[in-house]
Amino acid sequence: MGGAHSREDLDIDSSEEEYEDEGSDREQYGDADVDRQQRPQPSTSSAGRSQSDVDEIDAKLKELKVKYSSERPNLKNAVKLYLHIGGNTPKAKWLISDKLTSYNFVRSSGAEGGDGSDDEESEGGEWVLKVGEKVRARVSTDMQLKMFGGQRRVDFVNNGVWAMKFFTDADYRMFVTQFQNCLFENVYGLEATDDNKLKVYGKEFIGWVNPEAADDSVWEDAENDFGKTPEDSKSTPSRANSDLMEEFEEAANGGVQSLTLGALDNSFLVNDLGVQVYRNYAKGIRGKGVYVKFHRGTSKDSSSSPNMTPEKAMLMRGETNMMLMSPLKEGKPHSTGLQQLDIETGKIVTEWKFEKDGADITMRDITNDTKGSQLDPSESTFLGLDDNRLCQWDMRDRRGIVQNIANSNSPVLHWTQGHQFSRGTNFQCFATTGDGSIVVGSIDGKVRLYSKTSMRQAKTAFPGLGSPITHVDVTYDGKWVLGTTDTYLILICTLFTDKDGRTKTGFGGRMGNKIPAPRLLKLTPLDSHLAGENNKFHGGHFSWVTENGKQERHLVATVGKFSVIWDFQQVKNSAHGCYQNQQGLKSCYCYKIVLKDESIIESRFMHDKFAVTNSPEAPLVVATPMKVSSISLSGKQ
Repeated sequence: MGGAHSREDLDIDSSEEEYEDEGSDREQYGDADVDRQQRPQPSTSSAGRSQSDVDEIDAKLKELKVKYSSERPNLKNAVKLYLHIGGNTPKAKWLISDKLTSYNFVRSSGAEGGDGSDDEESEGGEWVLKVGEKVRARVSTDMQLKMFGGQRRVDFVNNGVWAMKFFTDADYRMFVTQFQNCLFENVYGLEATDDNKLKVYGKEFIGWVNPEAADDSVWEDAENDFGKTPEDSKSTPSRANSDLMEEFEEAANGGVQSLTLGALDNSFLVNDLGVQVYRNYAKGIRGKGVYVKFHRGTSKDSSSSPNMTPEKAMLMRGETNMMLMSPLKEGKPHSTGLQQLDIETGKIVTEWKFEKDGADITMRDITNDTKGSQLDPSESTFLGLDDNRLCQWDMRDRRGIVQNIANSNSPVLHWTQGHQFSRGTNFQCFATTGDGSIVVGSIDGKVRLYSKTSMRQAKTAFPGLGSPITHVDVTYDGKWVLGTTDTYLILICTLFTDKDGRTKTGFGGRMGNKIPAPRLLKLTPLDSHLAGENNKFHGGHFSWVTENGKQERHLVATVGKFSVIWDFQQVKNSAHGCYQNQQGLKSCYCYKIVLKDESIIESRFMHDKFAVTNSPEAPLVVATPMKVSSISLSGKQ
C-alpha cells in the first residue's frame, strides 16, 4: 500500500565515500595516488633535488585540496550537483553528478524551458534555471523545489530528481531568494519588487508578501478539539504507512467516473451506464450487489438515456435522490441540465434544464446548500456555479404541478437567487460550510468567501498564488479552506479578530489587514517524480463532519496512483519540523501514501460517524476505474 523509505531526506552532508560519482572523480583521485607512488623518491644525498620534489608534491596536493575543498571555491554561483537514482527501492541512492559546477538564472524565448535561446540580459522570455550542462528547467511550481536550510541544499524535479548543495549559508539564501523572485515574475509578468507584490496581493495580505514577518498567532491558537499534536511532530518523520490497513477491496463494474459517499446507509460509484450501490460499514463500504441502470420514464423496457456520461453526482432529499450532471462536450465540464435519479426505484424521474430569463444557460458545478443538507428529506434547493455565475436553484415547480420525464419538454429549474457577473471571474469550483456560506475557487488562483445571505459580493477575496484552483473544500465551521492546484494544496485560515475583539471568519466580515499567511501541502520532489510526469493533484478534501463542535482530523488528495493523507493538526502546528529553516510560505511534506496499481479517480473519508474506537478517523474510500478500496487508520502514532 505504501512504499519503502523514499531516501529523499538522506543527509547529503555525509562523507562522499557513501555516494557514487557519475563522473570520474575516483579515477582522478587514483591518478594522484599513482603519480605519487611512481615519482622518484627524494635522495638523502641530494638535498636540493629532494626539496624540489617535495615542493612539487605539496603544490600538487594543494591544487587537489583547492579543487575538492568543501570551502567555497572561486567560482560564481558554485554548487555540487547530485542525482537521485533507484526511485523508492532499497537500492535508492544519490549520485554525485558534478563535484563542482555552477547555476545561473537566464531568460529563455523557448516554451516551457525548452530548446529556445538563452540571453541573460534579455528583457523578454521566462526565467529558466541552468545548472552546468545537465539541468535546464523553467522556473515554476512544476519543479517542486524543496528547501533544506540546515543542509544548505535544495531538491527539485527536472527529468529526474536533483539536489544542489551550496558551499555557504549566504549562497543558499541567495539562490532561494533568486528562485522565488524568478517564480513570481514568471507567474505574474512583473518584477518581484515590494511594490509589485503589494499590487498583486493587496496591502491586507502582508503575510503573503513577506511570510517571514507574518503573524502566526492564528495558527498557533487554532482550536484543537481532538487532543494535542503527537509528541514526535516537531521532527520530520518519514512517510511511514504502517498504520494504514486495507479492510476491503472489490471490483467495480468498470469505467468509474465518480465516487459519492453517503452519511446514512449507502454510498455509490457512478459510471456511464448506471450507479453501483454500496453498504456503509464502520470499516468501509461493501457492495450490495445492486446496480441501478439509467432508464428514462417508468417503463422497465425503456432504453438507457442517450449521450449520458455523468461526471458529477450529488445526493439530495435524505440521500434518496441523486442529481447527475453530464458535460455537453468531452473535456468541457459545462452542462445545460441535470438528471434526477430516484435511488429507490432506479429510475430517472426528471430531466431538468438550466434557464434564466427565458434563455438556456450552463453550469459547470453543483453542490448542496450546506455541508449536511443532503441528509434533509425535504431539501428542494441546491447551488450552481458557472464561469461567471453563482446561484441557487429550486426544484419546486412554481405552478404547483409535479413534472416528470414523460413530458415532452424538460421542466425548468427556478433561479431563486444569485448573481451573473459582468466581468470574467473565471470560477472553477465551490463548496459550502455547515451554515451555507460559500467558498469559490478561480482559474487565476483567487479564493472568494461569500456569506450565506449574499452571492453578489464576496466578503473576503484571497489573492491566491497564481496557480488555478481546480477543487476547493471548507471545514464545517468555515474556519479553514483547502484549495487544490496541479502541484500543491493551499490551506487558508479564515479567522480574524474584528475591531471589537471578537473572533470571526472571513465569510461573515471583512478580514482587514490581519490575514494570516497560508500554508502549502506538497509532495517531496522524489514522490512527485514517482507519481508521474503528467499526474496532477486533484480533489483535495477535509475529512467529513456535519456537526458543530467536531473538528476535521485529516486532509486527503489524489495524484496519479497515490492517495496522499496529511494530519490536519500537524499541518497547523507552527513548531512542526517541516517549517524550520524555510524561506517563504511554510510547506508541509509529512504525509502518508496509499498506492494503487491504476490511476485513482477519487479518495474521500467516510462520514465521521463510521469511525471506530481504535481509529482516529472514519475509513478512507479509494476509487479507481476498476476497483474500490476501504482503508482504516489505526490509532497509533
